[in-house]
Amino acid sequence: MKLEICKYSNLNSRQKENYLFQKLAAKLADYGYNCIRLSDDWNGADFLAVHVDGQSFAKIQAKSRLCFHKKYQFKDLRIGLYTRGRAFIYPHDEFLAEVLALGKMSGTKSWDERGRYSWSSLPGWFNEHFSKYEI
Repeated sequence: MKLEICKYSNLNSRQKENYLFQKLAAKLADYGYNCIRLSDDWNGADFLAVHVDGQSFAKIQAKSRLCFHKKYQFKDLRIGLYTRGRAFIYPHDEFLAEVLALGKMSGTKSWDERGRYSWSSLPGWFNEHFSKYEI
């Protein structure tokens, strides 16, 4: 068995998806969730997180950067963000409303015309408004 730490940047896109799923699923296991990988996006979700209580579940789209997409709106979707050793699960629409209220994306070509916006690294205002979603 080869036990060498791999660099995320050296992985291909499919390997990166697998990596993100494994990192997020491991974190969610601490909260009593079993994660089920979907072979094809279902309503925008890469995987489902089902709680041991038999009642709670979430549809999660895995990401390596803070992002919002208009195509994810109104789907009761959560974004699972794993970046620099930190994991977050945020409700897309709820946090989107907060970010728009802060004036962080409105008026940009990326959001207004392309329907998506992302940050390559966590912005300075991030911790003040986003830390509540860290797991």
